[in-house]
Amino acid sequence: YSSPGLLRSDSIPEVGEDAAATVGMAETLSEEEQDELRKELAKVEEEIQTLSQVLAAKEKHLAEIKRKLGINSLQELRQNITKSWQDVTSTTAYKKTSETLSQAGQKASAAFSTVGSVITKKFEDVRNSPTFKSFEEKVENLKSKVGGSKPSGGDFGDVLNSAANASATETIAEQTQEETH
Repeated sequence: YSSPGLLRSDSIPEVGEDAAATVGMAETLSEEEQDELRKELAKVEEEIQTLSQVLAAKEKHLAEIKRKLGINSLQELRQNITKSWQDVTSTTAYKKTSETLSQAGQKASAAFSTVGSVITKKFEDVRNSPTFKSFEEKVENLKSKVGGSKPSGGDFGDVLNSAANASATETIAEQTQEETH
């Protein structure tokens, strides 16, 4: 704030103001008009000072009320962030962006779903191919030779596990025969 008397008619012109025009204007005012303007200037400066003091007192009172309520800076910051976020989410731009991202997410989800179903179909095609059927039959034959009279027809994982166990059993049997000879 500024105190009365700091601003005078002979003050430095504001940015963009022409110094010659300012001097010329002061000369065209009568002595009486200049006195009235100086009084008005002093009055406005005094009002500004009074308002600054009132504002400072109000801010001090506000701080005291907040202290009594236990409101601290962190809580105010959280409230401000929450309010700001609510303001942002209510804007048209945010809503449009949110809708666009949602649609993009749905499209991506649909694309992933399509990729998954394509992969599943490819696996089914491979499983139904003659080569895979032939391999499955060979594994089944191996299982029946090694496993004996177990009921046939388990799932593919069971067949592979049985084949792996059979290979290990044959290897151990061969090693035992070599050791006895």
